[in-house]
Amino acid sequence: MIKGLAITPPIVGRISIGRVVERNGQRLPAKDDQFTLTGQVQTKDGWVLHPLDEQLRKEQDTDKLRRIPVRLPFSCADLNLRAEYSMFDRQTGRPVCVGDGATCRRITAEGLQELECPGSGLCEFGKNGQCKLYGRMTVQVGDDNQDLSCFILRTTSFNTIRSLFARMLYYSAVSGGLLHCMPLQLKLRGKSTTMSHRTAIYYVDLELMDGLSLTDAVTQAKITQAERESAGIDQDALDNVASLGFANGQFEYSEEELPEILEEFYPATSDDTLQTAEPDVRQQKVHKLKSRLKPTAAARGTLQA
Repeated sequence: MIKGLAITPPIVGRISIGRVVERNGQRLPAKDDQFTLTGQVQTKDGWVLHPLDEQLRKEQDTDKLRRIPVRLPFSCADLNLRAEYSMFDRQTGRPVCVGDGATCRRITAEGLQELECPGSGLCEFGKNGQCKLYGRMTVQVGDDNQDLSCFILRTTSFNTIRSLFARMLYYSAVSGGLLHCMPLQLKLRGKSTTMSHRTAIYYVDLELMDGLSLTDAVTQAKITQAERESAGIDQDALDNVASLGFANGQFEYSEEELPEILEEFYPATSDDTLQTAEPDVRQQKVHKLKSRLKPTAAARGTLQA
C-alpha cells in the first residue's frame, strides 16, 4: 500500500442539499430544501444527475426528494462518517490543518506536525471562519447496496454531523453492533433558530425506514446479518481494512475534490473582497453593508461604529 495515500470507499455519486449557482461572474453555493443525487461528471451546467435521483422521485411521487433509503457500509459510526475540524488553503483547496478537538495535524514550515487542537471556535490559527467542522458521510443507495459502491455526502453543518453521529451510535447500541444491517433512510429536516433569524435551515438526519418500528428494524438487521454470515461475508475484516485505509493517508482528500471543496466551503464572497480591498475602499464597502442591515439590528447594538 502506498504510504501517504488515504484509501477511501469507492464513490459512484454525490448527495447534496445545495447547489452552486453563478452570480455576478462568481460561482457561489446556494441552499436548497431537497436532496439531489448526482454522478461524478460535471459540465458547464453543473453536476449530471445520477439515474437514482429520478428513480427515487418517481417512487415517492414527489418533485422534492427529502428522504433516501440507505444502508451503511460499515458497522462503526466513525468509519461511515469522518468528521474533523478542517482548514483548507483557499487557493489550492488542499488541507492545511485537520484536528479532532484534542490534537491536529498541521502543515508548517517545518513540515507536518502534530499539535494541540482547541477546536475551531478557540483556535487562533483558524480564526475568522477559516477552520470549519467538515464531515463526509458514505452510504449505499439503491439495489447496488450489496456491492461496496457508495454515495458521499459532504457537509459543514453542525446539526447534520451531530444528528448523524447520535443516530448511528444509538442504532448500533440497540441492535448489538449491527449498524451496517439496519434498514435506514436519510431524511431532510427543517428547523429555525435565533441565529437563523427565524428562517428555516435544513439538515440531514438518519432514521428508520418508513413504516418500521425499532423492534422490526432490529429483527430485520439480525436476519440480514445471518444471511451475510451464511454467504461468508466478513464485516469485521471489512471494517478493519477500511480503518487501515483511512489511517494510511496524512489527510483524506483526492485531487479531484479540490475544486469542489473550494466552491462549497470557500466561495468568493463579499467578505473575501473586504479582506483584499484597499483601506478606503474597504471602509466604503463596510458602510454599504451596514446600511443594508435592519434598524432593529442596530438597536440591539450589533453594529459597531
